[in-house]
Amino acid sequence: MTDHKQFTFEEIFKQNENRVHYQMHKLGIRDQDGEFYSEGIYAMWRAYKRYEPDKGPMSTYFNYTIRYSLLDLMRKKIQQKEKEQAYLNKEITSITSGNRSSNSSLIPIPEMKIIDEKLWKDVFSHLTVKQRKWVYYAIIRDMPLKEIADKEGVTVEAVKSWGKQARKKLRKVLIIE
Repeated sequence: MTDHKQFTFEEIFKQNENRVHYQMHKLGIRDQDGEFYSEGIYAMWRAYKRYEPDKGPMSTYFNYTIRYSLLDLMRKKIQQKEKEQAYLNKEITSITSGNRSSNSSLIPIPEMKIIDEKLWKDVFSHLTVKQRKWVYYAIIRDMPLKEIADKEGVTVEAVKSWGKQARKKLRKVLIIE
């Protein structure tokens, strides 16, 4: 290929499409949703637009651009999965330890309306007044433990205790029913 300007991208694409597949295979990429293939084609297009013949063969430039674009996308995917896993681990720890903060909830609920009053009456019938407060503030309103403690005039440890006992009772109630 002497002058890339004499060929359209479509012609170049037809001649070089296998480069994308080759680089994906070489990197061990399984591309179920076509995202990596699309990235490879886009990289080929960028290489086609930026190619300067005096700097080397077009094929080498294509291989280089496609490979490193795929590697960049792989790195981004790995970082995204790591962030998601870290967030998930934080949430699981938060829920199982009873330490909830205002910015950590699995499902953000801006304003919860109690739809099934009978269910809530049944749930609350198994709890003490303090445990009901914990369910209301920590679960329904998603308030931090410190804020609940301040509002109720008790220590954070006391609020944690309410939550621990409430969870224990609710587990028993849910298993029985």
